[in-house]
Amino acid sequence: MPQSLVKILVHVVFSTKDRAKIITPEIELQLFGYIGGILRNNGARLIIAGAAYDHIHLLVSLGRMDIAELIGDVKRDSSSWIKKQDARFERFYWQRGYGAFSIGQSQVAAVSKYVRDQKKHHEGQTFQDEFRALCQKYGVEIDERYCWD
Repeated sequence: MPQSLVKILVHVVFSTKDRAKIITPEIELQLFGYIGGILRNNGARLIIAGAAYDHIHLLVSLGRMDIAELIGDVKRDSSSWIKKQDARFERFYWQRGYGAFSIGQSQVAAVSKYVRDQKKHHEGQTFQDEFRALCQKYGVEIDERYCWD
């Protein structure tokens, strides 16, 4: 086969530094659009994004790329962008770590709904509890000493 074809679907989750509740509804859609542009520039595609004030979920279709480098670009560039939008965002930072969980094509609808319903979902659950549950669901062991910054 003369060409290499890759489609990897990844559910990415990360929070603001110290879970600061700074992702406001007024900036959210612009932030998602900006992140979508960063992903496109890196050869990936944003399927859907959702946020709940202190964290973000991205469902991303990847090509042939390094996930750590891609998420580093997303976090660095979007943090720089949001700081320029308004003085209240001047101390905006993302946490250092992230979760990236692979999903199959048959799971896209369910994960998209989950991402879309973040605000409703977090009326009764913290980011930490949600992240623990996601890690358990995807079979990922976490060391909580290094998970929350």
